[in-house]
Amino acid sequence: MLSLKDLKKLDRDDVLDLIGLETRRTTAETALPALGIFAAGLLVGVGVGLLMADKPGQQLRGDLRQRIQGGQDKLTTAINNARGDSQQGAGSTVPPGQRTT
Repeated sequence: MLSLKDLKKLDRDDVLDLIGLETRRTTAETALPALGIFAAGLLVGVGVGLLMADKPGQQLRGDLRQRIQGGQDKLTTAINNARGDSQQGAGSTVPPGQRTT
C-alpha cells in the first residue's frame, strides 16, 4: 500500500499507470514525427532523382534555373494582376509597387 508521502510524489502519469490507463497523445505529437519522416523521405527522393538524372550536371542546373525563374515570373505576374484588380476596384490610379505620400 502507498503511504501519504508516496502519494504526494506521484504525478498524473503514475496515477494513470496504477489504474491501467495512459494519457492520450495530442494531434501534434502524432503528426509532427510523421511530417518529419515525410520531409526526410522527400529530400532523399530529390537527391536520388538528381543523381539518377540523364542530363549532365551543368545542363540540369540550367534547366532547373529556367524552371524556377519561370515560376517566379508567373508568381510575380499573378501578384501584380491581383494588386491591379484590387486597386482598380478601389479607384486607385497608382501603379503597383509605387508608394504615395
